[in-house]
Amino acid sequence: MRLEPILAGLCTGLLLSTASLADELPQRWISAGGAATEWIVELGGQDRLVGVDTTSQHPETVTALPSVGYQRQLSAEGVLTLAPDLLLGTEEMGPPPVLIQLEKAGVRIERLSASSELSALEDNLLRLGALLGEPERAQLALEDFHRQLNDLQRQIKQASKTDQPPGVLLLLGVGGNSPLVAGRNTMADWLLRQAGARNLAEHEGYKNLAAEAMLALDADWLVLTDRQLRGIEGQQALMAQNPSLAASRAVREGHLLSIDPTLLVGGLGPRLPDALRQLSHAFYPQLQAHRAEASQ
Repeated sequence: MRLEPILAGLCTGLLLSTASLADELPQRWISAGGAATEWIVELGGQDRLVGVDTTSQHPETVTALPSVGYQRQLSAEGVLTLAPDLLLGTEEMGPPPVLIQLEKAGVRIERLSASSELSALEDNLLRLGALLGEPERAQLALEDFHRQLNDLQRQIKQASKTDQPPGVLLLLGVGGNSPLVAGRNTMADWLLRQAGARNLAEHEGYKNLAAEAMLALDADWLVLTDRQLRGIEGQQALMAQNPSLAASRAVREGHLLSIDPTLLVGGLGPRLPDALRQLSHAFYPQLQAHRAEASQ
């Protein structure tokens, strides 16, 4: 018996089964969640996206896709118009009656976790890898995320031996009179703690605090985020609406930072390690100095 024909037949069968498996995977995706969209692109699935929600702002190329609205207020008509095989989001996605309507119309719905737990990220990436047919790529992305966080935590641990972890408040919607302050069990709280800070807000979730209450907490740093106002504009709006904050230590010392609000949407996304580095380097200036020395 000649071996060549047998090997050729096996290879042909393998190629056909692989092609068949690829055909069975969903090909037309709508992503309703910024972090989920970023991971789809990170894992090589951008070509499958036919629509995204308004929280999907990164990378910039996805903003050219049709929008299906805000992730919590999806329109069944807007989704069905794009004829998706799959609607991917998190438990934040809704409203529930619309999702039921879409499932009845034959749209496959997959929900990832919006939790800030690393175990949730692992589950999310492994599911995404399977849906995209890229399990190895998903595993590598997960390992890289862990590596970056572990490296940063080692640096922060070393820096905190000489510098006291700063007390920080993270404010959302800084253009209003009473911004929402991020408390415990929020994505913002996870972000601050991972960057080596102490979140001074003891309440659960997000809560409006008057300027006087924020002033009394005497934060070392204020981290600001707003959907419309970015950077210096957000800082100016906060001070215009809350002039008494000018007496705070953070404002007196120029310790105001701005972050992209989409970092706080939909769970742990691929841009978070970079954002954490930026925050920790502000909180611990020696880390920035060490980085500069290492790059020389």
